[in-house]
Amino acid sequence: MRYTKEHKQETRQRIVATAGRRLKRNGIDGSGVATLMKDAGLTNGTFYAYFASKEELVANAVADQMRAQHANIVAQAAPGRAGLEQMIRWYFSTEQRDSIEDGCPNAALLDEIARSTDPTRQAYTDGALVLIDGFAARMAPHDPPSARLKSLSLLGLMAGTLQLSRALTDRQLADELLQQGIRNALALLDAEQHN
Repeated sequence: MRYTKEHKQETRQRIVATAGRRLKRNGIDGSGVATLMKDAGLTNGTFYAYFASKEELVANAVADQMRAQHANIVAQAAPGRAGLEQMIRWYFSTEQRDSIEDGCPNAALLDEIARSTDPTRQAYTDGALVLIDGFAARMAPHDPPSARLKSLSLLGLMAGTLQLSRALTDRQLADELLQQGIRNALALLDAEQHN
């Protein structure tokens, strides 16, 4: 049975979206093709009708997760400092920390992306630059390029703090770390305003 081009594209997108969630939950190395296809409701044998390799799927899933984070969080936030504060407070919430598969791809996959193939690293880089440009536009509305490096530093602070909070077994300490993350991120914004 032949499927329409639209059906094939919808199926491919379903594979990419479900793979993104699984990769964030189990990691890139902890997610085999058979599991990723099962999550999408498809057989392992149909994988190669959509992707040449697992690495191609991973690069597409990382790009998709980064686009989704921008569309659902950054693009929806208010302009200016209020929008940055909104994103920071959302990011350092216990809900965000505790929902790995629905949360930030940075905090869930950053360490593995650093060891991934060039296409995966490029997909991540492209997505990260879109995110930080959204930060920079709010940090320095009259000159966003001037805040690009500080925005990248903010992204690193956020992802690292969230990763550490997820790793701690002491729930109270993990919660306190999220609160400190908010204070640190806001202090970075305050330092930018004084420059």
